[in-house]
Amino acid sequence: MSTKTTKTTMTDAGTITDAAADLAGLGPAGAQVSAWHVQTDTGFSATYAVVDYPAEVGAGWLTGVLSLPLRIDAAVHIEPLAGQAAAALLRRQRARLESTRRLDAGRGALDDPRVNAAADDAADLADRIGRGASRLFRAGVYLTVHAPTTAALADAGAQLCSAAAATLLDLKPVTFRHLQGRTSTLPLGVDELRLRRVFDTESLAAAFPFASNDLPAPLPGQPPASGGILYGTTTGGTGVVWWDRWSCDNHNSVIIARSGAGKSYLIKLEILRNLYQGVRIAVIDPEHEYQALAAHVDGKVVALGDPKVKVNPLQLPAGDRRLDLLSRRALFLHTLVSLMLAAVDEQHGTGRAGMDAAGRAALDRAILATYADAGITADPSTWQRPAPLLADLAAQLDTDPAATDLSTRLAPWVSGNWSHLFDAPDTTDTDSHLVVWSLRQLPDELRTVGTLLALDAIWRGVDQPTDPGQSDGGSGQRTLVVVDEAWLLMRTGEGAKFLLKMAKAARKRHAGLAVVTQDAADLLTSPLGTAVISNAATQILMRQAPQAIDAVKTAFGLTAGEARSLATLGRGQALLVSGASRVAFDVASSPAEHAIARSDARPTAAKPAADLGDGDDL
Repeated sequence: MSTKTTKTTMTDAGTITDAAADLAGLGPAGAQVSAWHVQTDTGFSATYAVVDYPAEVGAGWLTGVLSLPLRIDAAVHIEPLAGQAAAALLRRQRARLESTRRLDAGRGALDDPRVNAAADDAADLADRIGRGASRLFRAGVYLTVHAPTTAALADAGAQLCSAAAATLLDLKPVTFRHLQGRTSTLPLGVDELRLRRVFDTESLAAAFPFASNDLPAPLPGQPPASGGILYGTTTGGTGVVWWDRWSCDNHNSVIIARSGAGKSYLIKLEILRNLYQGVRIAVIDPEHEYQALAAHVDGKVVALGDPKVKVNPLQLPAGDRRLDLLSRRALFLHTLVSLMLAAVDEQHGTGRAGMDAAGRAALDRAILATYADAGITADPSTWQRPAPLLADLAAQLDTDPAATDLSTRLAPWVSGNWSHLFDAPDTTDTDSHLVVWSLRQLPDELRTVGTLLALDAIWRGVDQPTDPGQSDGGSGQRTLVVVDEAWLLMRTGEGAKFLLKMAKAARKRHAGLAVVTQDAADLLTSPLGTAVISNAATQILMRQAPQAIDAVKTAFGLTAGEARSLATLGRGQALLVSGASRVAFDVASSPAEHAIARSDARPTAAKPAADLGDGDDL
């Protein structure tokens, strides 16, 4: 497939340029001109001029023509009309249209809809020009197509005319004037064809061929991007979507899609491709969907709810010697206990709202006393001692009269049906390039708490200082934290706050947070959810339910057309939004990646790299 080269030249009439003289040495040594084409040492070329336009066009209407897999030189020559000349031209045009309508009426003929529409448009344009809201220009649009042979040139010309006809543009070859046509489409500032039409400001602005299905290339002088991964191919185009989350203002992303749109498939591909670049991955997996992926890359799966898996929320991070470590652990325990109480209250329908001020003060006293009884104080030398358990914290609450209610409400987590997760020292091992925290074996009532525990363990691994004296964490290695089905946390205030904290602090620790959810309302209807979106530089929207379209359009600043497209996107199609950049793409994968990422993939033993043949190479 030949590459496409687009050159756009815009000049004012009467401008004298020496560009032709400057570029004389860069052109071909000679040219053979015929009535149908120009032949040079590089092949054949033919020029087409746009001679007729539809009544209405959309923005970037030239883009559809220029996106063909052809080598095309495009030029738009613009000549502004003086105000007096524009007014006189409009008066003559309106007079011709009005006289035509009167003659038809005098003969008793039916009105011509095209004449009526033209008269109304001319009247509206005259009004806008009179108020200074618009101006008139003469403009010519020329396209030169190149091919190596005359047969290929004829085929390319047919493709070009067909694409133009699809947008109601009429292209005509400039027969016997192809040399002048080629000169007019070179960056010389010369229009030797002078085939022009009158445009107003709005119509001419829509002709600018500066819109594209592709993401913007680096500006002149900027180095090309060196990182990034493949997301897919542009929808309706021939380009690829190659995106680097690590080069954005922050490294976070959000993926919103209804069930079955392919969001888990997309994030699995992103995980695989980031692993090949040395990124550590941690995944919170509510439905056990990432087990096959973990098995393929020899990662680890932590199955919360398994009788052998224990999590101790009072465990201090090993190797962390920051002086505020104990205080930060106490603050997390406040968040965790609030979620536990909310789960109990929801289960029993008590209608309570977490803890009051007295309860929080009592909990704070109990936390410090629990650590003190275990011999752990503010002295870092005591932090290696065995950490107390949740039952020890409950015992301290029993001794405080102000905390009796808290102790009673925590009973299901300490000695009841939900205690099996916390009744022994921590057994989780997260030393791996990929760690999947599976919540499938947890009851629904425990999943919110399980998600928070997994996030806390992940964050403790990310928030590790490289030097004992530094205050900010970060080991220097990139880490991607994937929270699938994030609505589990967003439905609770404390969980949403913790997620927002990670979103804001991840960048300084060389980490990125990928939030994946199928319920847009969980993010869009709460201030905390909106803040999570605002702190995600990479936003990916897949097929949405019709009821959520309006809310998604407002939250992400979509155009009406983009919003409508979200309701009709196919499986595996998405819209990537990042600031002013946005592109629709089809998710692309290799056969080996597809076998791992599909939803019905089965766990298999890790395959040694030496055993991967060409067909299995990712």
